[in-house]
Amino acid sequence: MSANPASAAPEAEQPTGSGSRIPKVPFWAQIVAGLVLGVLLGWLARSQDLGWLVTTLDEIGSLFVQLLKLAVAPLVFFAILVSITNLRQVNNAARLATRTLLWFMITSLIAVAIGLAIGLITNPGSGTGLTPKDGALSETKGSWIDFLTGIVPDNVITPFTELNVLQIVFMAAVAGIAALKLGEKAKPILTLSQSILELLQKALWWVIRLAPIGTVGLIGYAIADYGWDLIGKYATFTADVYIGCALVMFGVYPLLLATVAKVSPLQFFKGAWPAIQLAFVSRSSVGTMPVTQKVTERLGVPKEYASFAVPFGATTKMDGCAAIYPALAAIFIAQIFDVQLGIGDYLLIAFVSVIGSAATAGLTGATVMLTLTLSTLGLPLEGVGLLMAIDPILDMMRTATNVAGQALVPVIVAAREKILDHDAYNSASASPIDSFGDTDRDEVRDAEPKSAVPVTA
Repeated sequence: MSANPASAAPEAEQPTGSGSRIPKVPFWAQIVAGLVLGVLLGWLARSQDLGWLVTTLDEIGSLFVQLLKLAVAPLVFFAILVSITNLRQVNNAARLATRTLLWFMITSLIAVAIGLAIGLITNPGSGTGLTPKDGALSETKGSWIDFLTGIVPDNVITPFTELNVLQIVFMAAVAGIAALKLGEKAKPILTLSQSILELLQKALWWVIRLAPIGTVGLIGYAIADYGWDLIGKYATFTADVYIGCALVMFGVYPLLLATVAKVSPLQFFKGAWPAIQLAFVSRSSVGTMPVTQKVTERLGVPKEYASFAVPFGATTKMDGCAAIYPALAAIFIAQIFDVQLGIGDYLLIAFVSVIGSAATAGLTGATVMLTLTLSTLGLPLEGVGLLMAIDPILDMMRTATNVAGQALVPVIVAAREKILDHDAYNSASASPIDSFGDTDRDEVRDAEPKSAVPVTA
């Protein structure tokens, strides 16, 4: 067990020092309340044709997402830069980075295989009543040429103003490697970068605390704008996405944890749940990144390695958006447009899912990844318009799966490399998300000695 049981206990269970103080409502309960209230308000707005309520819900949800996006560009840059320089504190850093990338690819392959299998079994495009005329050409497009040439920016300003996360990652990686080569000369820059990163994370905590309110707006507007009738046309496809993500998250991941990492799957979800639930409502892997890193460290992954693996995963590891979803979407669109897909096409989908997943860049939505897949297969890009109507509903489950995978891989790699703290892992608890913002508490925890526990091979 942990050397400090009190630190693992939920904050809400600790004495408040005043019997009259109102007990804090757990964050998960706030999220659930936001979901329920959002559905009710969305239904009310649509059934009573309350335009002002629809507009209000839209503004609330949009403002929450905009606040998350506001921190994305600088957060990604400094997180990647600092994480690369932190690798010098880890033995066998190159080996860890290679193993992390390898497991990203392995889990992506498994996820895309499940997506293809479900699509082939259920035929999600059949019987929908949708036709090619219902589609609309997507304003956002992705191609291999754009993807490859778009990695290197024309200047250092545009990627931040246009929120091109892939180019930001490239610049951060170059800066981080250069800092490693400079050694002591780069120490002032690294100190400043670390301070800026902590400042951004603290500011993002304040945004994260608004997630229950953002949930009301996001869910409410989705129900008010799209309605159950529209969702009904996509019932099979929506069910396929949720079932596929659930199979990966609650089937494949626990199996890998039990057989490869040889740790308790239940403990993983117990510790990682705050990040997964936030990802579900925020629909942003990057916006959830600070929480994902905290839960990963809480699960016993060394901080120096977690600070590399999680930001790296938040921009490239997308089992929901870049594996399950494009596989199902390609089959769905092909059936609507009456295009026959062969074995070679399915192999191309798997290839794009593994190699091109960085195109999603951890932002809300997976349109770029879908257009990249469709253009590779030669399918009409108008098919993207067919799915935009229900994208927010799909994106919640996709992003939750993404984030679960981003926490899973560091745990697997750390366990295989025998650097996982099993005491911390076994004592991880689903404490309120609010407790993660308590820096002083984290510092006290980190300062306490931890006994080394041999990792089972």
